[in-house]
Amino acid sequence: MRLWMQRHAPVLCAPGLCYGASDLPADPAHTAEAAARIAAALPAGVALWTSPRVRCTVLAEAVARLRPDLGAVRTDVRLAEMDFGAWEGRPWSAIARSEFDAWLADFADARPGGHGESTRAFMQRVAAAWDDWRSGGRDAAWFTHAGVMRAAGLVERGRRTVREAGDWPQDAIGHGEWRCLGGSRQPGAGVLGL
Repeated sequence: MRLWMQRHAPVLCAPGLCYGASDLPADPAHTAEAAARIAAALPAGVALWTSPRVRCTVLAEAVARLRPDLGAVRTDVRLAEMDFGAWEGRPWSAIARSEFDAWLADFADARPGGHGESTRAFMQRVAAAWDDWRSGGRDAAWFTHAGVMRAAGLVERGRRTVREAGDWPQDAIGHGEWRCLGGSRQPGAGVLGL
């Protein structure tokens, strides 16, 4: 079985803004381009799943229009990006270094922004979505976020908890980029020049 994961297109907001759980729209032209690229790559029989955030649902729906043979898109709240609490909607540069350091010092269980989602809770929900995909016995495509894509990559490698911030994947995942995990093929990727 294979799992395709695609990150949404660039969000329409100021650069450097923390917007994990915020429901912001993505650039329509880049969304259409991202949809066309993955729609051409997906084989028949892939189940379409999306984060509830509009930047992902619009992308998933565009793919479904291009590939009606894949059926309806289903929404799964477990595919949403991490909630950064009071940091949401603020520039990353405006977050006090002491707040950020406190989160990094207890990376598994501290709640970013005071009331956000801990990394442990985030990993648990992504792992639950992963387990449901695996038990479903069917290839799938997730329209989601960079954090979810990184978490799923960890789960694929057997990691369900990240205790140290230094263990969190640092790979860059571009807007509109897709990756394929699982199966006998080598992982694949498609990147938009965004």
